[in-house]
Amino acid sequence: MILSYDISELIPYINWPYFFFAWQVKEQSEKDRLRQEAEAFLKQLEGKYHAYGLFELFEAHGDGDDIVVCKGVRSQETGGRSQESGVCRIPCLRQQQGNPPYLCLSDFISPHKISTDSSLLTSDSSKIGVFSTSVSLGLETDFDDDPYRKMMTQLLADRLAEAAAERMHEQVRKEYWGYAKDEDLSIPDMLVEKFQGIRPAVGYPSLPDTSLNFIIDDLLDMKQIGIRLTESGAMKPHASVSGLMLAHPEARYFSIGKIGEDQLRDYAHRRCLPLELCRKFLAGNL
Repeated sequence: MILSYDISELIPYINWPYFFFAWQVKEQSEKDRLRQEAEAFLKQLEGKYHAYGLFELFEAHGDGDDIVVCKGVRSQETGGRSQESGVCRIPCLRQQQGNPPYLCLSDFISPHKISTDSSLLTSDSSKIGVFSTSVSLGLETDFDDDPYRKMMTQLLADRLAEAAAERMHEQVRKEYWGYAKDEDLSIPDMLVEKFQGIRPAVGYPSLPDTSLNFIIDDLLDMKQIGIRLTESGAMKPHASVSGLMLAHPEARYFSIGKIGEDQLRDYAHRRCLPLELCRKFLAGNL
């Protein structure tokens, strides 16, 4: 399903601390000035540029450290585009730091049982959401003649792509998937992730391998919202986000940390890719 967002709809969902951090602004007066300037600039962009969300809901199950997605069995809530039937595996990595239990995202998909309370294994933990968000390409190309406006636009585009993911996830939870129909959270509460479930993004600590975008692209066809992939799986436009949506009540974020040679070999085997290529993809975790 493709969703289009006006900039004005997404402004309330912008997580401004990340914007201030990108500018290296620390004084509150400077933050206030910069935010006013950014919001005025966003008003100028209204109607000319948009952000986009793309997602599908699939039946899925966990198999060891893999999430097995049933490509031919889309969740009834959204239908989805026609696809070749069969299964698609999303190989994940298991947490290597902190205290037990050492988590893997596949743990939050049936048939894995996280809690002693078997009632938590509802039908919602037999589904998975796969998503991507992006912005109009012009936000990366239309301001090359003004370095300051270009930087402002790029940083705001990053925030708009993240805001689109936040807004889309809210709609999925409450409407399309509907596992949290009665959710009543303020936007500040959403921005600190008080909702049920998680939305791990590719390239972040629990999904560090950006080449997983090739699998997500196979499931979603990300070019539908203008996203193209580099040979390493990085997304263009840069202001793009992709990842998974998990509904399990006990799902939480975690960092994989450093992995050993044994896990790297196992991961390469499950990815059906050469060991040295996976070593390149996971260089930051070795």
